[in-house]
Amino acid sequence: MISVGELARALGAEALGDGSVPLDGAAEPDKAGPSQIALAMSPAFAEGLRLGAARAAVLWPGADWEALGLEAAIVAPRARYLMAGVTHAFDIAPRIAAGIHPTAVIDPSAEIGEGAAIGPFVVIGENARVGPNARIFAHVTIAEDAVIGPDALIQTGVRIGARVRIGARFIAQPGAVIGADGFSFVTPTPGNVEEARAVGAISAKAQESYVRINSLGSVTIGDDVEVGANSCVDRGTIADTLVGDGTKIDNLVQIGHNVKVGRTCLICGHVAVGGSTVIEDRVVLGGAAAVADHLTIGANSVVTGNSGVASNVPPNRIMMGYPAVPMEANVEMYKALRRLPRVLTRLSQGQKQVSKSGETD
Repeated sequence: MISVGELARALGAEALGDGSVPLDGAAEPDKAGPSQIALAMSPAFAEGLRLGAARAAVLWPGADWEALGLEAAIVAPRARYLMAGVTHAFDIAPRIAAGIHPTAVIDPSAEIGEGAAIGPFVVIGENARVGPNARIFAHVTIAEDAVIGPDALIQTGVRIGARVRIGARFIAQPGAVIGADGFSFVTPTPGNVEEARAVGAISAKAQESYVRINSLGSVTIGDDVEVGANSCVDRGTIADTLVGDGTKIDNLVQIGHNVKVGRTCLICGHVAVGGSTVIEDRVVLGGAAAVADHLTIGANSVVTGNSGVASNVPPNRIMMGYPAVPMEANVEMYKALRRLPRVLTRLSQGQKQVSKSGETD
């Protein structure tokens, strides 16, 4: 339990009214109970407050909290940022028993940091190192020579490959795979894809069998990185695949071999990044965006959802469409496409008029 005043101080926000109102959670305005703080951070939520039973709420600047029937309020100048603080205050952490579960299989050469909790059926390989206070849930595998930094949260079924190195405060959601082989194959003579790239055509010769290029590198991940459920980060061919500090990767994302992801990037669900591409710092890749191989996406750029990037992107660009072009150009192209049926109709009518004017009696 926490009071409204204590929560406001923790958030660095302004509290109004009775700061002693006790809280044990947060809820939507129309569903909030007397001990929950309602999240009503825009005027659109005012009606919901009247339907619910909240005594306190997080409100938009200038809201009349007394007229809304509240006993207390916290003002949110930047609503979404304040909501992050509220969720931290009332977070329900995943539960894991202290110590090492008796069903875990840990190689004698592995090092387990002080305070680490390791769940059922976890397998930790030879010479692996797990940092202090790590929480490793059931059925996780950590292969030989992998290094996991302190305060990691590794959820059920995560697979961490050989020689992977991960920094502090890493979070992996269920089913993530870090350090699988890269998808890299070659034919004895140039194959269909190489011919298509070189000359824009494919010969009629039979395709030869593919030969695997093994991945000798691994994956290096910085501090404060999160990887979503069932996402994959493949290891590098020679050098490591890299993910920089503070980067957040959503569910069902594919990061190919040799990719270099910078700091504080946001990579949304279903994104696919081709091998050897460089994503510089603070890039945002919207959901289901596809980025081809061997490209550079410049710092501070945003690629909108469902876009396909087939060429290098300079820094500070907003790219949109398939293929992706600067947003302004994409909007103009879309407008032109919307106008196309009308233009074709007028053209057809004009052709008919010209044809009739040329008829003889």
